[in-house]
Amino acid sequence: MTSEEILTPLRRGRLYWHTALTLAVLVAVALLARRHWPVLETGAVRLAVADQGWLLVAAAATLLTWPCSALAQQGAVPRRLPTGPLVAGQFAASAANQVLPAGLGGAAVNLRFLIRRGIPLGDAATAVAVKGTAGGIARGALIVGLFAASPGVLHLPHINGEFVAVVSAAAALAVLVLAGPLRPRCRQALTAVRAYVGAVHARPGRAAALWGGSLAFVVLHCAVLIAVTRAVAMPLAPARVALLYLAASSAAALLPTPGLGSLDAVLAFALTTTGATATAAASAVLGYRLLTVWLPLLPGLGVLAVLVRRRAL
Repeated sequence: MTSEEILTPLRRGRLYWHTALTLAVLVAVALLARRHWPVLETGAVRLAVADQGWLLVAAAATLLTWPCSALAQQGAVPRRLPTGPLVAGQFAASAANQVLPAGLGGAAVNLRFLIRRGIPLGDAATAVAVKGTAGGIARGALIVGLFAASPGVLHLPHINGEFVAVVSAAAALAVLVLAGPLRPRCRQALTAVRAYVGAVHARPGRAAALWGGSLAFVVLHCAVLIAVTRAVAMPLAPARVALLYLAASSAAALLPTPGLGSLDAVLAFALTTTGATATAAASAVLGYRLLTVWLPLLPGLGVLAVLVRRRAL
């Protein structure tokens, strides 16, 4: 039996677990939506009569997210990539992210795109990982910057000792595993990644594209939600809205589910716990998701199909 035949059942098992968890989350969201349907209906009505000017600002910010994502991906690759197909690939990747768990859809699209450009599999995987890491660091830096610039906007939640103990134990176990049997492989992988990152940052233009595109992508998503909250007259400061979005999206990213459902619930909860009414929160979340997910979803899947048909992916 070959290694591929051995791994196939394992992959299928993981896929089944991801699918089951995804369905469970979506069912829970559907039940919550049914329970709070009057609030959602009122929120939709409020969104329908929202300020059109602010909604146009939100739509413009949404359109800019895909070029920024393409800029970040270009920054993670030393080789020059074709601009048009790269932006189209990011648009398709954003749609694929909504139907596969834990961002696997976007990563798979980007990986396939880079391989089609003649980049070796190892370098392509590293480039996708570098882009994702840069995005996470940019998100963390923005959270720290907003907290520093606006003290008292949000209060950190109380963390009990049991949670700290569990996290510490998990971290210690991970260190023991990585420092033990996996140490040679980790050292080899880290050496390769360090060399690749060094090659990218040896070119200032690539480094600027990577970090600038990553930061702009996160800022634009914050701007979309801020504009929508302005459109529905939600009385929250922009810095607070941005921090709520960053916290909610970071928490939702920890769930191995597609983007549909998890962020909606977490973001609505975050908005209502900081002073927004349930109706206003529902309107803001509906508007944000309509612009960033629902309206681009079918066109994005169509672009994905075209790219696959043309062997660009």
